[in-house]
Amino acid sequence: MPDGTRDAPDVTVLRGREVTFVPADPPRTGRFVVYDPACSAAGRAVDRPHDLPDEIEVAVPAGSLVRRRTVPARFVSVADALDLLRDVGASAGSPPTPSALAWSAVVVAGLVLVARGRLAPSVSAAGFDAWRAAPLDVGEEQLRRDLAAALPPAAHATVLGGRPPLRMPTPEVLVGEAWDAMADTLPRTAAAQVATGTPMFAAAEPQPAEALRSWLVDAVGRLDGGASVALRVEVGSDETGDGEGDGDGPSDHGLVDDGLAAGAGAGAGARAGARAGAPGASELVAREDAPVARAVLQLTSRIEPSLVVDAVDLLAGPAAVLARFGADAERDLLLALRRGARVWPPLGDLLRQRAPTALALDEDRLADLLGEATTELAAAGIEVRWPADLFADGLALRAAIVEQPGKVVEAGFRLDQLVEFRWQATLGGDVLSAEEVDQLAEAKRGLVRLRGRWVTVDPRMLERLRERRSRRLGAAEALGALVAGTLPVDGEVVPVVADGPLGALAAQLAGIGDATRDLDAPDGLRAELRPYQRRGVTWLQAMTAVGIGGCLADDMGLGKTLQVIALHLHRRADGLGPTLVVCPTTLVTNWEREVRRFAPTVPVRRYHGSGRDLGGLDPAELVVTSYGVVRRDSDVLAAAGFSLVVADEAQHAKNPASATARALRAVPAQARVALTGTPVENRLSELWSIVDWTTPGLLGPLERFTRTVAVPIERYRDPVATDRLARMVRPFVLRRRKTDPGIAPDLPPRTVSDVPVPLTGEQVTLYEAEVREALAAIREKEGFERQGLVLRLLTVLKQICDHPAQYLHQPGPIPGRSGKFAALEELLSVIVDEGDSVLVFSQFVECLALIETRLADLGVPTRFLHGGVAARHRAAMVDAFQAGEAPVFLLSLKAGGVGLNLTRATHVVHVDRWWNPAVEDQATDRAHRIGQDRPVQVHRLVAEGTLEDRIAELIERKRDLAEAVVGGGEAWVASLSDDELAALVELGRP
Repeated sequence: MPDGTRDAPDVTVLRGREVTFVPADPPRTGRFVVYDPACSAAGRAVDRPHDLPDEIEVAVPAGSLVRRRTVPARFVSVADALDLLRDVGASAGSPPTPSALAWSAVVVAGLVLVARGRLAPSVSAAGFDAWRAAPLDVGEEQLRRDLAAALPPAAHATVLGGRPPLRMPTPEVLVGEAWDAMADTLPRTAAAQVATGTPMFAAAEPQPAEALRSWLVDAVGRLDGGASVALRVEVGSDETGDGEGDGDGPSDHGLVDDGLAAGAGAGAGARAGARAGAPGASELVAREDAPVARAVLQLTSRIEPSLVVDAVDLLAGPAAVLARFGADAERDLLLALRRGARVWPPLGDLLRQRAPTALALDEDRLADLLGEATTELAAAGIEVRWPADLFADGLALRAAIVEQPGKVVEAGFRLDQLVEFRWQATLGGDVLSAEEVDQLAEAKRGLVRLRGRWVTVDPRMLERLRERRSRRLGAAEALGALVAGTLPVDGEVVPVVADGPLGALAAQLAGIGDATRDLDAPDGLRAELRPYQRRGVTWLQAMTAVGIGGCLADDMGLGKTLQVIALHLHRRADGLGPTLVVCPTTLVTNWEREVRRFAPTVPVRRYHGSGRDLGGLDPAELVVTSYGVVRRDSDVLAAAGFSLVVADEAQHAKNPASATARALRAVPAQARVALTGTPVENRLSELWSIVDWTTPGLLGPLERFTRTVAVPIERYRDPVATDRLARMVRPFVLRRRKTDPGIAPDLPPRTVSDVPVPLTGEQVTLYEAEVREALAAIREKEGFERQGLVLRLLTVLKQICDHPAQYLHQPGPIPGRSGKFAALEELLSVIVDEGDSVLVFSQFVECLALIETRLADLGVPTRFLHGGVAARHRAAMVDAFQAGEAPVFLLSLKAGGVGLNLTRATHVVHVDRWWNPAVEDQATDRAHRIGQDRPVQVHRLVAEGTLEDRIAELIERKRDLAEAVVGGGEAWVASLSDDELAALVELGRP
């Protein structure tokens, strides 16, 4: 067999190859084998691949028979195989074979065993030092059997020596030997010398160790076959004694010799004090500390783990049963007790019994077992088995809000004082009295008798109860915690409860979403509300009525504007004062029109432009303004006395440090409502910003929210943090999607398809040159300078993919130079010929200008909306398109991606991909929205073999994270390494 000194193989060696394991003595000299059974003839290897330099004899199928064949192979050391097999999914090319997958599972399980400390020094059959994967508990033994059952024939096909019949290794034995080989390889460090007191078990080369064999059997015990020992704890009987142990010293039963008894006595340590000394079992029962439990000795057959007997019944059992525990079951028991007594001296009392069967446990011993003793005994090969009801319905702590909250005003809690919470102890859900809490706080161990039963107590719980101090937090944050049902304290999430007004408000909020009857349409509304819209108005009315803000996060096109108009009519009927709507400049006219259309009796004022004025504001009036005006006139708006402030497209104020967000927060109101189709565009901090505006303080400070919520969810997919955040914001954010039951029937279907297009020769030349030069420059830079170069590269590559004239800033020529433009011309000709209308989106105004020029040459009428179009012309463009005056509407993604109703279009084309699918979806929703009665087809042009191709795949995998959290736009790409960036942008084959 090769010596294993050659270079370690890479994962490509596994392509289509089988894997097996060949044991050796000592175990660490065993080898994993990668072989190719197809490269064989009768008795010899043929067509040897260059990466399989060795040979091995295996059993391979030959028609209906199995024959010996010598096949090309590669022997891999255990250390190298750990890297090779730990994740076979990383191998490129064809998928791994079943045998490679099976051995990968064995390797991963072996690594877990070593990490758990399942290591025992031993002497191999040939007399060498060896670590073994032992002792294994019942679950680990079952895992070995399960893994063995999953090994396909090729995974244990090595032919054993000898004459026919053909023999191969037993799968279960082979798995165990592979685990032993891993256990014998990994601990060979200086730490092993410290742990064993000898350099022998740290050396890599085999060391003669025959002289240690008998000592190791005595110290460590037998690790396979025979019987394993356990203590079954019985708690609760005041009459609990010491079982059969009523003798007063070493017996003549024959199970205990003087040496074993002396060894146990000598092992008594300071922790047990007088309890571990010389008194016999009868004296133990008579101690002042009455026994409250007992530990019954049990033996489990290693051959048949389901076979368990109490030690007292061992000798009385049938011979067939006793045989399953091995011929040395009694010695196994005594050796285990001797090892156990070294780490937990009270076990020495069992060695003094005539027939060791049970150990009396007083409160101290029972508490001791609940601590480190159980772990130490397990390391010595003795499992401690607890009754299930000892831990059921146990003691728990919860945070209780005990002070009254401040008054509820405007958009949430503005506190006169902070609320407080104190620790409250419960047992089985029942609150403990002050006297019982005092008893707990004074406890000096982890076991306390309460209400007629023994309960375990977490030391951290005792520490908190002893503090006896309350803590403070904001009332809004307390409200969010009550809604979620939990409160993070010192890095731990604990239940929280409250009585009084705060508890009542939390219960009321939790019930708002469960309202069985929706509000009727208000007087003055000239529209029929769909069922889900009535539910939305009911929710908004309930939230604003108690002065708590909310976020209506319906998908674009589901009628958020109509629901707010209905809400204003309900509030007008209640005499609650004027409403302020803040929206992007492009939507001011749309809001004004929608109010006059659906609620003609409502006075609507456009507070925008040079002549804006708020004089003579009617209590029933609805005022529409823009975010830009709010920044300039926040003082004027703050003094107007609005009862409700609505922020449409609230993601415009997603940065709490921006001037827009600060100005918006400066406008007070009795309640605040945010409208957005994308409550999270890039990061969860955007959700915090929106919710903290509608209900200040609910999610706590931004820094803490980022550290304890956003990072665990976005980076680590923490399920606990995700669930708590979802429960906390659920009453405050009403999220409906077009795919939700009850909403989808109101909308026609939407079909999304990617249109792959090839690059022209000119595009290929420009693309490759830009990649080559940019990557060379990027490798030389660091920090912000490198990030800037990366972002520039992404931009210019997308420009090249659109059209070379765009990249080169040329007016033309246009035809024949771009694969995308050729595909777009063909697609638009079909759409226009069929009499349909289409929206064409691009993030580049220059690209759309080229498209406009080309379509003009072809005689296709268009409208072109971008950021440079004045507000007064935008409405005219929309009206012209909706009236059918132009079949093609060209829109820049930022200027035309939100707020427009363009339901005449039945097709949407995305010329280039945006990195965040939520932004693309918003643009698509200009056509696929309420009012659309025909199917909508979405076409996304993707340049084959380019970064667009790879980014498109990545975006689809990212959609499920907090509604498309990809990272800040394109900035996440800048964090890639040089090699990762090259793999992303280099031109590949389609």
